[in-house]
Amino acid sequence: MDGGGKRMAQVTPMMKQYLEIKAQYTDAFLFFRLGDFYEMFYEDAKLAAQELEITLTGRGQGEERIPMCGVPYHSADAYVSKLIEKGYKIAICEQVEDPRQAKGVVKREVVKLLTPGTVMDGQMIKEKEHNYLVAVTVFADRSYGVARADLTTGECAVTLFEDDFDEVIHELINSGTKEVVIASTLSESLKVKIEERKQFTISIEDEYDILDGYDHLCENLQSHKLIQAFGRLLQYLIRTQKRSLEHLQPVIYYPSNSYLKMDSHTKRNLELTESLREKKKAGSLLAVVDKTVTAMGGRLVKSWIDRPLIDLKEIEERLQIVTAFKDHYFVREELRDELRHVYDLERLAGRIAYGSVNARELVQLKRSLQCIPAIKEHCKPLLKEKVDAWFHNEEEVEQLLDLLEESLVDDPPISVTEGGMIRQGYHDELDTYRDASRNGKQWIAELEQKERKETGIKTLKVGYNRVFGYYIEVTRANVHLLEEGRYERKQTLTNAERFITPELKEKEALILEAEDKLTQLEYDLFVGIREAAKEYVTAIQALAHSISEIDVLSGFAEISEDAQYVKPQFSNKNEIAIQSGRHPVVETVIKKGEYVQNDLLMEKGREMLLITGPNMAGKSTYMRQLALIVVMAQIGCYVPADVAELPIFDQIFTRIGAADDLASGQSTFMVEMLETKYALTKATENSLILLDEIGRGTSTYDGMALAQAIIEFIHDTIRAKTMFSTHYHELTALEGTLENLKNVHVSAIEEDGKVVFLHKVVDGQADRSYGIYVAELAELPAEVTRRADELLKQLESTPSLNPGSVVKENQSQPEQLSLFFDEQKEAERGKPYKRNDKTDKIMKKLSEKDVLHMTPIEALHFINDLQKLIK
Repeated sequence: MDGGGKRMAQVTPMMKQYLEIKAQYTDAFLFFRLGDFYEMFYEDAKLAAQELEITLTGRGQGEERIPMCGVPYHSADAYVSKLIEKGYKIAICEQVEDPRQAKGVVKREVVKLLTPGTVMDGQMIKEKEHNYLVAVTVFADRSYGVARADLTTGECAVTLFEDDFDEVIHELINSGTKEVVIASTLSESLKVKIEERKQFTISIEDEYDILDGYDHLCENLQSHKLIQAFGRLLQYLIRTQKRSLEHLQPVIYYPSNSYLKMDSHTKRNLELTESLREKKKAGSLLAVVDKTVTAMGGRLVKSWIDRPLIDLKEIEERLQIVTAFKDHYFVREELRDELRHVYDLERLAGRIAYGSVNARELVQLKRSLQCIPAIKEHCKPLLKEKVDAWFHNEEEVEQLLDLLEESLVDDPPISVTEGGMIRQGYHDELDTYRDASRNGKQWIAELEQKERKETGIKTLKVGYNRVFGYYIEVTRANVHLLEEGRYERKQTLTNAERFITPELKEKEALILEAEDKLTQLEYDLFVGIREAAKEYVTAIQALAHSISEIDVLSGFAEISEDAQYVKPQFSNKNEIAIQSGRHPVVETVIKKGEYVQNDLLMEKGREMLLITGPNMAGKSTYMRQLALIVVMAQIGCYVPADVAELPIFDQIFTRIGAADDLASGQSTFMVEMLETKYALTKATENSLILLDEIGRGTSTYDGMALAQAIIEFIHDTIRAKTMFSTHYHELTALEGTLENLKNVHVSAIEEDGKVVFLHKVVDGQADRSYGIYVAELAELPAEVTRRADELLKQLESTPSLNPGSVVKENQSQPEQLSLFFDEQKEAERGKPYKRNDKTDKIMKKLSEKDVLHMTPIEALHFINDLQKLIK
């Protein structure tokens, strides 16, 4: 988008001005105001024409022709929204002096810079999502400060990560970051890590000092690193916004270990806030538990899911409130009816502080505040102490409500410059002007009736236009009916004459003066009301947070009752005991009563479950079910089970399902290994690890060896609660050697030659995988599945070709046959080897093949070839 490098000597004064301004905003589209259009030139024009699908034109002729495109200023918001959504920045450049008084080129300046992380317009932001701008600061000791702000609500927070930039990336992804602010000196390797995600707009800010007037925002911060991290974010906001930031709230420090940690892979695999395939809210946990009726409640419940609690006291406090709402159905319903009338107080507060709120939005604020007494009364009998905390600034809120009720009409226009906003009786002078205007117009109407009667001309009318003011109009056919000298001629038209009288001229002056002063005075009064409302921004923000909590927790109560959830119990026994657990999302998409409930017990002696069973039987669902129950419990919601006893988990790690990361050139197996590595290096004994089919992306022996090594490492070193599903049935032998590992399987039965999945998890190992049956369900060609069945029977009937269990070296197990025949070893075992042509051919084929790097299907074909040689 760089257009500032052109030779200015060859351009007009206006284009010289454009290039000088553009040079200051090289990473943004410059919307350059020319009359009724915002124009773009050079590379900006080419890219904008492509992204906005508008016509690319030009300025000038021949080789000097400059690429150009533009959008109407009155409809620019739609185009700006489209560019913001694509991750671009837009610098709005306006005329800042009257063209009639300008000498030479009209003076222009960038009045605001719009970026994905700083937009305030409702059309550019999602109602139930935060719009985070995040600044990342790197310190000399390889620690990283991460500060975030939502300019639409004023929320500010900061945290610190030690020596692991991957955690910073996960934090950016998890918080839904729209824009990342970094220093220009950030190392290229770290910058690449941010850029390769292709979901953040990158901005540069090198200043980080806290300017005078903003010190109060950092009162809660003790660490110099945290202050510097927030300072970079604040400096960027000050530089780009060019207006009041009074609504920014004091910065909250949240330690990175103060919430249940889940990396971005885990959140994606569990489908916490969006579905894995369609990337939509539908099909996610959020869609199930979000029963909020306010926009700010919707944002809060999403943030709670992103960051579940680990403090038992806080969790229990939320559950206590949910219980109170759940046990009082009628009170809850009346409460939620009131909440439905509450507008987005957080973002209204932001627009008030920003000075961009209009009268209609202030009326929305008024109507919201009018609901507060009823909301308080509904909550008070259930939660008296909490109500006192929620509504501690009630007097301030009442003062603001009084101001808005006295000053604004109930249905004001959107425009704040055309009048019609201020209530009658609020201001005496305004009422006087209104009376003058109203009475003058009444006099005009009466004059028209009087003149018609006296002249006998029924078509006579009194009209008005901006050029000539008020006039009496008589058609040419009736002019002869007028008495000589009755009126003073003012204008002659084709079919009529227009006249005035001294009295009409006098009334015109009175009416126009009243209307002119009326509109200006009303605007001035509105600005005064808006400024007065700024004094209550902090009170509005505190109230918004309280209403959000009430909305979310009463919503939890509603879903808990409707879906028959149970209150989770927490203990320090470090055991999981779930009876009749369900998957909260899956049970909503199948017929009621058809979901198969499952128990889950993880205690001493069975802290690691090795899950076997057929494809499509529900292993992954069973694993996700546990994780989602944990998340729901630790955000303070009831859970889908009959009984749920849980410990407090500090982290959840998952590797479920196959996924390529094509953007960074990583295969499914590489992604699998990276996600597994993250779990193995970060998990503690208080973590939950869910691993599904680890090792399937490589050859059979490689995969089985990796799977066993991972199981042993978690069991012996990490000792975290772990569920590990696999199709390597040989691994079930580990139950005999690992004291805390137990085999469980998803059961299936055969009826009339067909397999029936029971979706029930029981102790013990599965006897087979039913993979060929699943292939039949997928309607593979019958010839393929028949052949696969033949090969399977041959493999199962030839033990020497069927790999044995992979177990620890010191375990006493039946000796595993080597795929590579060793003549010397066989002789030592008392089994002399007799060479012949057939065995020589087999040995030759074996020696030529790299069996450790075969795929399963290649191995099957190879074994089949060997069998043909034997026969």
